[in-house]
Amino acid sequence: MNSNNNTKDVASMSAARNPSKTAPAVTQRDGFDLIPTTPIVWDVSVDRNPTTGKVWSDITYSKSTQDAAARIAFNRASKLHAFRPTTIREIQHALEDATEDPAIAVIVITSNTNDQEYTPAFCAGGDQTVRSDGGGYQDGTETLPKLRVLDLQVQMRRCPKPIMAVVRGYAVGGGHILHMLCDLTLASTETAVFGQTGPRMGSFDAGYGSVHAADLVGQKRARELWFLCRYYNAEQAQAMGLINAHYPDVELDGRTAQWVRRMVMNSPTALACCKAALNAGQDGAAGIAQMGGELTRLFYLSKESQEGRQAFLEKRAPQFRSKL
Repeated sequence: MNSNNNTKDVASMSAARNPSKTAPAVTQRDGFDLIPTTPIVWDVSVDRNPTTGKVWSDITYSKSTQDAAARIAFNRASKLHAFRPTTIREIQHALEDATEDPAIAVIVITSNTNDQEYTPAFCAGGDQTVRSDGGGYQDGTETLPKLRVLDLQVQMRRCPKPIMAVVRGYAVGGGHILHMLCDLTLASTETAVFGQTGPRMGSFDAGYGSVHAADLVGQKRARELWFLCRYYNAEQAQAMGLINAHYPDVELDGRTAQWVRRMVMNSPTALACCKAALNAGQDGAAGIAQMGGELTRLFYLSKESQEGRQAFLEKRAPQFRSKL
């Protein structure tokens, strides 16, 4: 899945255009500004859940052959894309498929917005109409009370590929936590709204929603997020460290493409190891295990490791030193 001219080393292109010893402008040194901003063409529509074979009910899932990307979009606009167990299960299945697809390098999580009919939203968190008195959420698909979104949070952390949230409208409550757990977040300057709502409706997230928020914005700001339940626009969110960048809404799709294309140019193994290392400090033993797993996988590629396997299969003593 090559992306034609998009996969050229644009840093080298920039250097070629500046042959003098004088350093180019800072914005040109890494070649980022040379990456095309034409919106991604999502030419492969995955209409059925690859796990269950059923048609999606709460999300849409598509891929780009040219740009090596997958797009998972909330599709409950009438509910401000609030999630229920079915929604989370579908996102998990789509995320698993994108993770296992060798042709996919970057995963985008966003929403399908219709500004004329519904209030723009990325995700308004858990659907309170299916929140049960028995704990968790129940839409008729759960056999036991469960907060299924917690499993999705862990899955996102363990996915070796970059996950980028693209936010239009409200990213609040559990939706705010999901965007924070994405590796990167881009937002609409005009419509994006960020904030926590749980304590106003008898809910909270004592896991990633609190710990990761403090890691992103600091202890004082994280406590402000949770204790005051205020809303912040895109400019404020970027200043706090909640998001990476915001762009005018008409530019957002093009800028999303630009960020995706830059990541596609980079080594996928290096990105996977970086992500595991960045997560390890927060994720304790599980994070260290994930990072260790990536290192083990790389070690399997070495002649030293392969000598150990071959010696076992041939029932002989390994000659490790000869393979260094």
